[in-house]
Amino acid sequence: MHDHDAARTRRAFLSNGLILAGSLAVPGAVASAIRPAAGRDSETAAANRASAQRMPASPVVSSRVVRPELLRRAIASLDRHGAHIRKRDRIAIADFTAGSSQPRFHFVDLASGRSESLLVSHGSGSDPSHTGYVRRFSNDFGSNASCEGAFVTADYYVGKHGRSQRLQGLDPTNNNALGRAIVIHSAWYANPDMIRTHGMLGRSQGCFAVGEGDLDQVFARLGPDRLLFAAKV
Repeated sequence: MHDHDAARTRRAFLSNGLILAGSLAVPGAVASAIRPAAGRDSETAAANRASAQRMPASPVVSSRVVRPELLRRAIASLDRHGAHIRKRDRIAIADFTAGSSQPRFHFVDLASGRSESLLVSHGSGSDPSHTGYVRRFSNDFGSNASCEGAFVTADYYVGKHGRSQRLQGLDPTNNNALGRAIVIHSAWYANPDMIRTHGMLGRSQGCFAVGEGDLDQVFARLGPDRLLFAAKV
């Protein structure tokens, strides 16, 4: 990726108000963390700061919101690994702070600022008690855990889980992903009816497992040579 391409993508991203501040339903205090308002008097600014301090520590997660700090980290990772990520128009973000019952696999269009969110499973090694929440990450072989960090999407293939997409880990926290066969695939235990019957999705062996009816749109939105960023922030 040439410097001028990266700069153009960065400008397009910033011109959309750091994406989710305008086009998505970001709560006021969170929106101010993304895009501080200009020209407000000191009393209003002080009130906003006080409101932000009163906000609960629980994460803001929904099918329409990518949390600002997570988004900032994903964009920083996109810049840091630009030499390995050829396509910078769209990214995927797996928000592993959220439980598996929530749509936490966000597909963000960096040009339009729009995003769509789907369900995604995490690894059994990350949630040994099957609570629905990631408790730990691991990059170790045989851990069956999800790993965190930046991935670049690679080629498609047909394996034991059917149609799948390989991922290459770009950080020390996930650089065994290719060897561990950490991939995107569909699975019955990632279908929405699991939430209706069990209150959460089933667990993978560390892969990003999505619902069987969602795989086509995941492949269409993400494709090869793009960033997938996974974290618990």
